[in-house]
Amino acid sequence: MRVAAVQLNSTTDTAANVAVADRLARAAAADGARLIVLPEKWTVLGRDEDLRAGAQGLDGPAIAWARALAQELGIDLVAGSIMEYLEGRERLANTSVHVDPHGEVRAVYRKLHMFDVEVEGRAYNESAVSEPGEEIVLSATSEGVELGLSICYDLRFPELFRVLALRGARVVVLPSAFTLPTTRDHWEVLVRARAIENEVFVIAANQVGPHPGGHRSGGHSLIVDPWGTVLARAEDGEGFIAADLDLGRQEEIRAQLPVLAHRRPRVYGWPEGAIA
Repeated sequence: MRVAAVQLNSTTDTAANVAVADRLARAAAADGARLIVLPEKWTVLGRDEDLRAGAQGLDGPAIAWARALAQELGIDLVAGSIMEYLEGRERLANTSVHVDPHGEVRAVYRKLHMFDVEVEGRAYNESAVSEPGEEIVLSATSEGVELGLSICYDLRFPELFRVLALRGARVVVLPSAFTLPTTRDHWEVLVRARAIENEVFVIAANQVGPHPGGHRSGGHSLIVDPWGTVLARAEDGEGFIAADLDLGRQEEIRAQLPVLAHRRPRVYGWPEGAIA
């Protein structure tokens, strides 16, 4: 199965962002990709007020575009994440949508972990704008390949990836807007670790470059196999990367190194006194 990750430099100009995503997704499909992943916040990326102004419902123009494109090209498309307007809610959701080649929405995943951190003196407070989702989501491509959904900061929570693998995920998609410092020091290590420990393919589509409001993303989108081998890596700038996923090789790795089968959940337990 040939897959692709699209790397964008999204701004507050939604129409321009969609136009670039459209061009690069078409190029990836022309290169043979049947599963294409867009990055986090591909429709709008900027200040809190920009995210609120650019929020849409799942019946809005961004997902309508995604559905039409997937149907036209005959591809599975993970429409990165959009800022989703939730009826009657004060805060938004950071939402990823999987669309199949018929243009139908197969799965909706709302980011579980909010990026409320400090990185090199800069504070990020995602929960000021977005509320976390409450559901782990497993989908499947039109070819029946089980697809785990995650977004950006979720990468730092191995529990999520392990649950997805135990539920049958063979591929995990990771739309992201990883900061420049954390991309530099942590991105590849974490992406490869999640792939290795769960013996899954990871398609990590990252934002790149400066965005309004002072945020800067690190790029270097990755496609990694279950052995931890980097099959494709983006450099700086917008574009796409593509790779062929050898599902038979994944079966071999899981048979020869059956870490999921060797788990001992009865003896792990949750540490007494640990923060819940």
